[in-house]
Amino acid sequence: MPEVLTDLGNERIREILPHRWPMLLVDRVERVEPGLRATGVKNVAATEPWFQGHFPDEAVFPGVLVTESLAQLSGVVFALAGAGPIGYLTGVRSMRFRRPVRPGDALRLATERSAGGRGFCEYKVSARVDGSVVAEGSITLADPSATNGKV
Repeated sequence: MPEVLTDLGNERIREILPHRWPMLLVDRVERVEPGLRATGVKNVAATEPWFQGHFPDEAVFPGVLVTESLAQLSGVVFALAGAGPIGYLTGVRSMRFRRPVRPGDALRLATERSAGGRGFCEYKVSARVDGSVVAEGSITLADPSATNGKV
């Protein structure tokens, strides 16, 4: 049975990922099976800098940041499976956004490895708010230390 880690907080996430505020977009990893899958949470706060301009009169968490949150959770799975210290987002495929994410939402993140090899991994990802899917698709990460710096 694969190793399962639970309840990774901000400090542990910062040990795994190189991201820092405001670009660290995973607040908690609830469960991770290194190399396979994970679930986590991004709490969307009204004080985040993007809401000043996106959009001042109707705040919406940018879809690209939802995607980045999912990529970071996937990066935790990737890194804990032995990838180098930085994994690059190299592909986004079939990402669909079902409804806006707003300040105050708890973005529930999920990722599961669907393919991979030779320093690359593809993950099927989804984000939910209050049980409803707000985004889903596939992303690919690359480990530049395993691909001679080519991504």
